[in-house]
Amino acid sequence: MGLSKRRSRAVIFLGPSAPISEAGRILPSATFRPPAGRGDIVAAADEGFEIIGLIDGVFYQRNAVAHREITYAIGRGAIVIGGSSMGALRASEMDACGMVGVGKIYRWYKEGKIVSDDEVALVFHPETLAPISEPMVNIRATLEGLAESGDISAEEGETLVRAASETPFQFRNISRICQRALRSGLPPERCRTIAALLKERRIDQKRIDAIKLLEEVRALMG
Repeated sequence: MGLSKRRSRAVIFLGPSAPISEAGRILPSATFRPPAGRGDIVAAADEGFEIIGLIDGVFYQRNAVAHREITYAIGRGAIVIGGSSMGALRASEMDACGMVGVGKIYRWYKEGKIVSDDEVALVFHPETLAPISEPMVNIRATLEGLAESGDISAEEGETLVRAASETPFQFRNISRICQRALRSGLPPERCRTIAALLKERRIDQKRIDAIKLLEEVRALMG
């Protein structure tokens, strides 16, 4: 990352991308806050946090984190790191301004493989923050894994990606995706087989990238 200076105070905006219990074991001295919305990054910078880790943010519940908030925090001397979800999206847009991007989802945005905020959007429980729907990026990662192992064909993968992208994020789950793929011509027996594989071999790319961000912050904190 090229960030050698040790920083001691860190705040992480985390919600459905990874369990808070797991995050706390990786960064026991960090402050954890729920998904960030408009004004939260500015508030963290004004509180003097030296590292601001943006994993999860709100999209529709209230206004999302603004780009100018990130430049404000960087201007105040904070290291702002993003990955996994809203953080990956903002980092792909703001890395030229000094924000640090982490993980595969960030790279997907940066390379143009994905472009929409819908890719990381999901529904989560308002109190526990547990995910209720499945984010598109996790489906993509799982289907890539199944294609690489030869369990699905390239054509089947394309059909399922299209079916998933056509399903509104609020209702996106394996059952609905496979139902839509069935209507698109995927044979019923293959739908059943692939549905089972999607559950058994699920890749939680958002969690993987969130953990990577936490580990990067831990290295910065020394």
